Amino acid sequence: MVSKKVKVINYSGLHLRPAGILCKEAMSFSSNVTLKYNGGEANAKSVLSILGACVKMGDEVEIVCDGEDEDKALESVIKVISEGLGE
Repeated sequence: MVSKKVKVINYSGLHLRPAGILCKEAMSFSSNVTLKYNGGEANAKSVLSILGACVKMGDEVEIVCDGEDEDKALESVIKVISEGLGE
């Protein structure tokens, strides 16, 4: 299991479009990808779960990956979030 914290930089936080981008990225890996925020957890492979976390601009989230390709998954998901999730 690997994890890393990252700050959400896109203006509107994790609303539907960026949540979809994050979900699509997470689904490209076989590892479990979890988003931890504000004492809760969200399955990064579920748009509804990500939306339920209510992450806003400037919030810091922890991405946790567990599985056979966990290192690649963590690197890729962190990169997508760091680049603003397409916004």
